[in-house]
Amino acid sequence: MAASLIVRNVRPWGGPLRDVMILDGKIAPDGASPPAGTPEEDGAGHILLPGLVEAHTHLDKTMLGMPWYRNEVGPRLIDKIDNERATKKALGIDPHRQSMRQAIRSVAKGSTHIRSHVDVDTEIGLEGIEGVMRTRDALRDHVFIEIVAFPQSGLLARPGTLELLEEAMRMGSEVVGGLDPCGIDSDPKGHLDAVFALCGRFGKPLDIHLHETGELGAFSTRLILERTRALGMRGNVTISHAFCLGHPDPALIDPLLDEIAALDVRIMTTGAPSRPVPAVAPLTRRGITVCAGNDGIRDTWSPYGNGDMLERAMIVGLRNNLRRDDEVELALRVCTEGGARTMDLPAYGLEPGCDADLVLVRGESVAEAVVDRAPRPLVVKSGRVVARDGRALAEAP
Repeated sequence: MAASLIVRNVRPWGGPLRDVMILDGKIAPDGASPPAGTPEEDGAGHILLPGLVEAHTHLDKTMLGMPWYRNEVGPRLIDKIDNERATKKALGIDPHRQSMRQAIRSVAKGSTHIRSHVDVDTEIGLEGIEGVMRTRDALRDHVFIEIVAFPQSGLLARPGTLELLEEAMRMGSEVVGGLDPCGIDSDPKGHLDAVFALCGRFGKPLDIHLHETGELGAFSTRLILERTRALGMRGNVTISHAFCLGHPDPALIDPLLDEIAALDVRIMTTGAPSRPVPAVAPLTRRGITVCAGNDGIRDTWSPYGNGDMLERAMIVGLRNNLRRDDEVELALRVCTEGGARTMDLPAYGLEPGCDADLVLVRGESVAEAVVDRAPRPLVVKSGRVVARDGRALAEAP
């Protein structure tokens, strides 16, 4: 529900002090007249940013608010996948309750948009999709949640999953998901043909997890790029993690980056410290859109994470050796503008006419705000205050 508001004494992106007027959920042009009785907030000289964008997470998996999970899972990707599938119901991970908890925490940290990959498999069926859709509806005035129907356990390796994925798209999922076509399904052609066909059938974009490294990951990337070009999906494909792009050999990676830039394929990175990762600055210099996300938060995969995209900007900065103030700001723009471009948000930003999805952060500069990560004084969604002083106004179950 859109609203009107005046936010006084703020510094957009750390610039000069000014007032920002919001009319009917949009940032108004300078000189616009507010309706009588329009509420006001004093920004106290804080930095004004567009809302943070959580461009890759798994709302249905978190164990926030549940008993501590003792993680003794093996090191391989398939170990984590199999363990999660086997224990999800036994642990009582209710997708609606848990996604509410994580989404509300993200709102308190300043995120106004979330792209969540939600598991679809033959064990849980569509329960995850149904649960996160309930959360999406319940919190639509607080945060925008976009759902990726995600075959976490494999697509073709588990017969029946493709049909479930198609039903998830019929139910209203916004993005088709995919996963390691070689490493998990061992059928790159079949896997990619299937997910791209779903994109074409429903007119939706693709966001594919690609954990495959080195030559194998480069091979899968080439297949993704070939289909993106052939099927006219320029600007509608995201490769998440893309660990292969962290390979040190330019002869292997540079041709892929040229094609990624030409096809406007978006790259999502968490800045993972344990794997090779795409280098943010060289990619952005090529015009490649790079976004970021917290991935899984306190789940059966990992005990880490708190939903804070300022913290994620710090992690991306550390992983990419971004030290200068302008470099730290680049890491933050990955967690704001990069996510907005990836999610194709049509009216994102701080210019007149943009949606009034805003967050105030403390600091003399943007870099200090990322480094300190102090509680957010104010979070605004469509002109309505949804969090104040680090606490969301919505109640978590």
